[in-house]
Amino acid sequence: MVKLAIVVAEFNYDITQLMLQKAIDHARFLGAEVTYVVKAPGVYDVPTLLAEVVKKKDVEAVAVLGAVIQGATKHDEVVASQAARKILDISVESGKPVALGVIGPGANRIQALERVEEYARRAVEAAVKMARRKKALQESEYSGTTVFID
Repeated sequence: MVKLAIVVAEFNYDITQLMLQKAIDHARFLGAEVTYVVKAPGVYDVPTLLAEVVKKKDVEAVAVLGAVIQGATKHDEVVASQAARKILDISVESGKPVALGVIGPGANRIQALERVEEYARRAVEAAVKMARRKKALQESEYSGTTVFID
């Protein structure tokens, strides 16, 4: 059973709370155990908490959830791109899979609401698959024939 943490942004709470519920439901469906749910004020704030979450021994993978809604300026692009870059850095540095389930940039509120389930499920599914494949890869050994990890 994969031990999964979820880090979710509170900003755009009407959207992210729905995402959190869909993510928890999908984790159960996949047979993953949600060990932590950590709420960050916004997507831009996620990396600080994520860096601590990946240090936990009872976390094998993390799904990050959030919604960055387009405004009158390009602020949404800055927030989403910088957060995504740092989230990937933390994943690689920690060696733990971190899946990005952040809607935006460029999405309006209606588009974000339409994507709640898709993004939440995809993030959880990617995190769980990566954790399982990482474990299988660590346990495998080449013996002269191609090893397929799927």
